[in-house]
Amino acid sequence: MTKFSARIEEVSISGIREVFEAAGEDAINLGLGQPDFPTPDHVREAAIDAIEAGKCDGYTSNKGTESLREALHEKYERDYDLAIDPGDFVATAGGSEALHIAMEAHVDPGEEVIFPDPGFVSYDALTHIAGGTPKPVPLRDDLTMDPTAVEEAITEDTAAFVVNSPANPTGAVQSPDDMREFARIADEHDVLCISDEVYEHIVFEGEHRSPLEFDERGNVVVVGACSKSYSMTGWRLGWITGPTDRVERMLRAHQYGQACATAASQYAAEAALSGPQDAVDEMVAAFEERRDVLLDGLEDMGLQCPTPKGAFYAMPSVPEGWTDAVIDRGVVVVPGAAFGDHGAGSARISYAVNVETLKEALEVMDEATAAVR
Repeated sequence: MTKFSARIEEVSISGIREVFEAAGEDAINLGLGQPDFPTPDHVREAAIDAIEAGKCDGYTSNKGTESLREALHEKYERDYDLAIDPGDFVATAGGSEALHIAMEAHVDPGEEVIFPDPGFVSYDALTHIAGGTPKPVPLRDDLTMDPTAVEEAITEDTAAFVVNSPANPTGAVQSPDDMREFARIADEHDVLCISDEVYEHIVFEGEHRSPLEFDERGNVVVVGACSKSYSMTGWRLGWITGPTDRVERMLRAHQYGQACATAASQYAAEAALSGPQDAVDEMVAAFEERRDVLLDGLEDMGLQCPTPKGAFYAMPSVPEGWTDAVIDRGVVVVPGAAFGDHGAGSARISYAVNVETLKEALEVMDEATAAVR
């Protein structure tokens, strides 16, 4: 009998998924990493128009439609004052595939990948799948990643390090100075910086900057997606960009694994990027209001939580048994240990639900907190 690869045996089903499957059908779900808003109407209509016009019946270019890549070019010029050639984008099946092809194109067996701990669950898993060696680094007290810690972790075996801002699971936003440092570190040590920026527009305090703005030697690639900013998680449309030689190598992994992103989603993404941004602004305002409601509730319970400055997650420190007690009472939260060893003793709470539901969940959390103390 053919055995399984050692790479896949090192990967297990996400702890997030395990929590979902254990929860009851009527549970309040504060574990889900997707906005609760509809995809904007003009985005849906663009996909429908493309389908009805017969534009979605065949393959697109492996890199994506020219019009989508032109829209991405304009987006980066508008948002970051970066003039990226439209040929230096690859449209992918969500940010997840973009991360995957970045790893596959740059990590050899045994090489190290540095990433935040706690951090998004895919970083560890995708490193294993690429045959690499995960090297998580703990975060600062405010849950941002320290450039010094990254630099100290680099060895001759390091292939890449991952930056995620705004961050999942913490909601932390790296400072512009941090992002400049990450670019410097990548250049001086000649290692790849993979910047995961899928939450780039969901910022409440400070500003999002990309290491790509400060890259001087072609050692930064950026992962983006429509999933979070435009409430398009189900459309599975992301992208990756960087220097031409890196894009061409990542395209090879994409071409044989995916061929091209779904055509209808590409036309929808083009409309999202090029059209009115009012829906994004409305979502960000709603998330900020919910964040404040959640933080007030956690403070009333006596739970400490660094203030999330972006995304739609909070990661409070919690007493032993708290997560199980909350889940048992019908509210889904994710144990911090699902995001790395340094996540132990905390929980990730997604506030991508309306305020009324969030307040109901806080009442349950209050009961659970009293029960485990």
